Amino acid sequence: MEGQEITTTGCGRCGTEISGVNGRYACGNCGWVNHWSEGHTELPAYDPVGDLPLSGHPTT
Repeated sequence: MEGQEITTTGCGRCGTEISGVNGRYACGNCGWVNHWSEGHTELPAYDPVGDLPLSGHPTT
């Protein structure tokens, strides 16, 4: 959780005050979600398995 910051804003659709992590939000009131690119930080690299080193490639 290092580098994670809880941020708060108004929902882009209904105006409800919502909180998210690093500028990424989802409203539980109306279902609005902001685009991933609007976050304050880069997203981590995609790891389809969840337990591989991100710098290496899976082997068969």
